Amino acid sequence: MAKVGAQRAAELTGKSKSTIQRAMNGGKLSFEKDSANRRVIDVSELERVYGLKQSSMVAEAPKENAESAIQHELDKAKTMLESERMRMRIKMLEDQVLSLQKQLDDMSGQRDKWQQQSQQLLITSEYTQKQAEEYKTEIAERKHKEEERRKAMKLRKMQEQNNAMQSAQDTSNMSVWQRIKDKVSA
Repeated sequence: MAKVGAQRAAELTGKSKSTIQRAMNGGKLSFEKDSANRRVIDVSELERVYGLKQSSMVAEAPKENAESAIQHELDKAKTMLESERMRMRIKMLEDQVLSLQKQLDDMSGQRDKWQQQSQQLLITSEYTQKQAEEYKTEIAERKHKEEERRKAMKLRKMQEQNNAMQSAQDTSNMSVWQRIKDKVSA
């Protein structure tokens, strides 16, 4: 059977909307909740508790009134369907937003980890670069010292050769002087 809201129930029974609502709250009139969480009453329940107004019954109403009531009910159904469709669309969009938020949080976490790793690599790279420069300086100093040592050894060798030649020349000069002295004394 058809289900109607409190306003339509009041129209069908000739009671006020507040009377219908009090009857629902007090338990005199049973109701259900529709998908939009609104209270709806079965028409047969209204007839049981209050009886229906003769003028409001579709079967006894003039044809124009019946068509108008049908159109009104169709419009209500269309509105309810549209409302339900919108609720489903909102729920789907909320789920999408939640999913995207999770992805964003995950990507932010990954970005933070990559950023931390890159900073560590940069620090390591800077330290390694500093070490490399220190090693270059140390190697250059060692080469310079080795070159100085080689020059010193070469100079010493040359001095030794020079001294040996000087000695040989002195010896040779001495023997020439000795021969001259020997010839003069003889």
